[in-house]
Amino acid sequence: AAASRVFAFRDVRWAPDPVLEPSAAVRTPQPVPLVIDNGSFQTRAGWASPDPAVPAEPLLRFRSLAARSRGARGGAGAETQVGNDLGSPEPLRWLLRSPFDRNVPVQLELQELLLDHVFQRLGVPSQGCVDHPIVLTEAVCNPLYSRQMMSELLFECYQVPKVSYGVDSLYSFYHNRKQNWPCSGLVISSGYQCTHILPVLEGRLDAKNCKRINLGGCQAAVYLQRLLQLKYPGHFAAITLSRMEEILHEHSYIAEDYIEELQKWRSPEYYESNMHKMQLPFSNKLLGSTLTSEEKQERRQQQLRRLQELNARRREEKLQLDQERLDRLLYVQELLEDGHMDQFHKALVELNMDSAEELQSYINKLSLSVEQTKQKILQAEVNIEVDVVDSKPETPDLDPLGSEQSLEDVESINEFEPLFAEEQPEVEKPVAAVQPVFNLAEYHQLFLGTERIRAPEIVFQPSLIGEDQAGIAETMQYVLERYPKEQQAILVQNVFLTGGNTMYPGLKARVQKELLEMRPFQSSFQVHLASSPVLDAWYGARDWAVEYMTREEGWITRKDYEEKGGEYLKEHCASNVYVPIRLPKQAPRTTEASAPSRALPSSTGNPCEQV
Repeated sequence: AAASRVFAFRDVRWAPDPVLEPSAAVRTPQPVPLVIDNGSFQTRAGWASPDPAVPAEPLLRFRSLAARSRGARGGAGAETQVGNDLGSPEPLRWLLRSPFDRNVPVQLELQELLLDHVFQRLGVPSQGCVDHPIVLTEAVCNPLYSRQMMSELLFECYQVPKVSYGVDSLYSFYHNRKQNWPCSGLVISSGYQCTHILPVLEGRLDAKNCKRINLGGCQAAVYLQRLLQLKYPGHFAAITLSRMEEILHEHSYIAEDYIEELQKWRSPEYYESNMHKMQLPFSNKLLGSTLTSEEKQERRQQQLRRLQELNARRREEKLQLDQERLDRLLYVQELLEDGHMDQFHKALVELNMDSAEELQSYINKLSLSVEQTKQKILQAEVNIEVDVVDSKPETPDLDPLGSEQSLEDVESINEFEPLFAEEQPEVEKPVAAVQPVFNLAEYHQLFLGTERIRAPEIVFQPSLIGEDQAGIAETMQYVLERYPKEQQAILVQNVFLTGGNTMYPGLKARVQKELLEMRPFQSSFQVHLASSPVLDAWYGARDWAVEYMTREEGWITRKDYEEKGGEYLKEHCASNVYVPIRLPKQAPRTTEASAPSRALPSSTGNPCEQV
C-alpha cells in the first residue's frame, strides 16, 4: 500500500504544434469565424463551422508565453519561441514573458506574437489580411484601453473584416445551460490569475455588482512551492513551478471543512493512509568508486595513452613551427652569402636583429631545438607501450644477519604479538557495488500531507498567504446582499462553477456548505459544475459564433471601428457591458473670450457660454 502511493513526476515536454492545412469548408461559401480563447494561462483556437467536416474542438492549445533567445555568439540573431515550441518552461523561466497583467492583455507586441502563432499553425495567411471573422474572449469589465489596443491590432495589423468580444466565463455559462435552467445565476469563475463572482440577471451580466479576487492557480502554485522548499531545503532547485502545478492538478483537493480536515491529518493512521509521496529524479551513481583493481589499471593505462598522444601532437606542432622559423633564418643567411646586402639588412630589421653573429646564434639554437624534438618523437614512437609500475609494496628481508633464532626468542615474540599487532594490508578484492548507508530513492521523495489542502485553500482564505482580501464565500455573500431577497433566491438557484482552478475535488461540496451556512433556514439552492471547466469557454464561443454567423448582432465591423473608436463594443448575451467614455465638451476659445471681460455676465444663461 505504501509503494502504491509513490508517484513520479511526469515532467512532460511540450510537443511543437504542427502546421495544419485548413479544409475547404472553412472558406466556402464564405470564410467561417475563427474562435480564440485568449486566456492568461492557455490560448485555445479553432474554427466555428456547422459543417461536420470541420472539427468542433480547439485545434490549438498552448501556453500564453513567449521567450526570446539572446542569439548565438557566431552571429545568429535572436529567435523568438511561442507556446509549445518552448519545449519546457523551466530552463527558460527567467526569459519567459506573457502579454497579460493579471488577466488583462497589456503587452500588445507579445499578443501579436501569439496571434501570429495561431494564424501560422492554423494555415491562415496573415501577410496581406486575415479574411476570417474573429471571436475573441476578454476579461470581465475589460478596461477600454486594452480593448482599444486589441481592436487596433486586429483591424490595422491583420485587416480582419469583423470581430466580437465576449467573457469566457459567460460563454461557459451559456454552453452548459440546459433546457430547464433559468437565465439568471451566479457564476464563480476561478482561473490562473483571478477569481470572479459574476451575477447574471435575465440573461445579461450585471457588471455593477461583479467582484474580483486577485487569487488563482498561479498564486496557489507559488505558495505550494514555498511550503515544500522550506520543508525540503536540500531539493530547493528540484521543486519547480511546473512540478507544483502538476501536484495541484493531480494530488490536491478542497476540504469541505478546513479546520476539521486539519484535525484528521493529526492522526498517524490518517496521515499514513492519505499521504502521497512524490518521487524526484535522482542518479544511482555514488561518490565512492566501485571499480576493481583491473579496471583501475586499465583506466590508468588509457589516461597514459591519451597523455602520450597529447604530448606527441604538441611536439609535432612545435617542430613544425621551429622548422619554419629555421628555414626563414637560413634564407636570410643565404642572402648574406650571395652578397645581396640590401635585402639582407632589410630582412635583419624585419627579424629585429642587429648583426650576422646574432643571426648565426639563433640558427644554432633552432637547429639544436629541432634535433632534440625529432629525437623525442622517435623515442616516443619506440616506447608506445608503457608498463604500469605496480605500486604494491614488496615484503622486505627482515633477517639480514641470519635466519637462526632461538626458541626462547620466538616464544617471547609470540607473547607480545597480540599487544603490538599491526594491520596487514589486505589484498584488494573486486567489489560488485558499494551499499549506500541510506535509501537514495526515499531521500529524493516529497511527502505531501496537509500541503494537499493548504495550497488550494487560499481562494477561500487569502490570509494564509498574507493577502488582505475576502475569500470566495465572503465575496459571494457580499454580492448576494446587494440584491433584494427575491433576486437572491433566483441567483442561488443556479450557482455555476467554471475555470481551470475549479477542477479540485471537493470544491462543489465546499461551495454548497458555504451557501448552506449563509442562506436562510429551509431555503433551496443549486450548485452546478461545468462539464469541462477548461474548454467550455471555447465551446460556448463556438456555439455563439455558429448561431450569430449571419447576423449583425454582437459583431464590430471595420466601419464601426473607424467611426466609434477601438474601445467600442457591441453587446450580446455573453459580452461585457459597454460604457462609453464621456468627456466634457470644451468651449471654443474666441478672441472675445481671451480679451479682458468688460461686463459681468448675466445670472441666467449657459454656464459654458458665460465662461
